[in-house]
Amino acid sequence: MYRISRERFEQVVDEGIGGIPEKFLAKLDNLVIVIEDEPTSAQRRELELRSGWTLFGLYEGVPQAERGDHYTNVLPDKITIFQKPIEEEAESLEDIREIVKETVWHEIAHHFGLDEDEVEEAGKRRRKRGE
Repeated sequence: MYRISRERFEQVVDEGIGGIPEKFLAKLDNLVIVIEDEPTSAQRRELELRSGWTLFGLYEGVPQAERGDHYTNVLPDKITIFQKPIEEEAESLEDIREIVKETVWHEIAHHFGLDEDEVEEAGKRRRKRGE
């Protein structure tokens, strides 16, 4: 377990977002990224998370791939990065950086419409390229 202040964690999340290539960042649409300590009870129920399961991040919204002409006047999609589970997994600041980076990539992929299997495949390709 490695703990850092919320301010430092916010900086790490900003670094993770900054690591996303501009070609993807430029295509983000109607999206907000927030930090919370941990998932709410409602989020845990919605996802059917069992006791002891860890969640580093969560995408909530309408993926871009599913938006149509009816997609107007809606609240932003939301990516939540959960600080406490990440800290509990990490043994160093570098671990936190790596987990946050992977989590940000993962949740942004969901924003673009990738399902869990597609996100995993994209992550493998990205890591192979060294991004």
